[in-house]
Amino acid sequence: MLEELFQRMDGAYSKNTIRAYKQDFQHFVIWCQAKQIDPLACPVDKFADFVVQESQQYQAVTVERRISSLRSLFTLLGLVDITKHIEIKLAMKRLYRTKGRNQQQAIPLTRPILQKLIAVCSDDLTGMRDRVLLRLGYETMRRRSELCAFTFADLCDLPGDRCALNLRFSKTDQYGQGRLVAISAELRVLINEWQAKVGGDSYILRGVRGNQVTHSFAPASVNRTLRKLQDKAKLDLPAYLSGHSFRVGAAVDMMEDGASFGQIMLKGGWKSESMVMRYLRSMVL
Repeated sequence: MLEELFQRMDGAYSKNTIRAYKQDFQHFVIWCQAKQIDPLACPVDKFADFVVQESQQYQAVTVERRISSLRSLFTLLGLVDITKHIEIKLAMKRLYRTKGRNQQQAIPLTRPILQKLIAVCSDDLTGMRDRVLLRLGYETMRRRSELCAFTFADLCDLPGDRCALNLRFSKTDQYGQGRLVAISAELRVLINEWQAKVGGDSYILRGVRGNQVTHSFAPASVNRTLRKLQDKAKLDLPAYLSGHSFRVGAAVDMMEDGASFGQIMLKGGWKSESMVMRYLRSMVL
């Protein structure tokens, strides 16, 4: 039943969403198997036990995401949505009061950090790809999957010698209305030089193995690359940088440069000021 549902979801939901639903449901299935419970007919009291056990092991944001995934799957399967039962709501409220609801903020990759990371990039193909990744992530403020989806064909020339990339899909644009994201002339030159090295009109970001360049670059590789460069630059930061660090750092720099909330929201693709404030919390504090 579930596999058939996931097949039907293909094309209607993003691959990342389907992957997350599968992982969260499998996590629930493992718990149910240990308790000898049918995961598609779990009693409310047992599901409450599941929430309590999750609360003891994971942060609120993780538990909340898993409950949300199960709620969506129960609804799509036409099952009773036990996640809305009062006992489950009370269990979640206890979790919030105990651990809070704040999600751990990504370390901001601000302009000074960007320059330090660029400075330690090697002079080979890998180093050139890394420089493209750093500038692309910082200037476009896009999520990992969106960065890896940009192609050379997305490059656009605008009036007044301006440049942009065509963002065809995003987390907040699942139906592909698209929008242009401005980039600097310097980044355009760097991308052109990179294309001349690797050839083709496919993805801008590619994996590099020796002197061979792969067809694409996995979103998970963004974090691994940032960690590698952070270690190489010997940066003294509270934690490792991640793909979201591009968005946080660029938003902080824009505010320090005098940009309005509206400008920051437009650049980062946010739809509410409250979401922007979450990203700027590190600066405010």
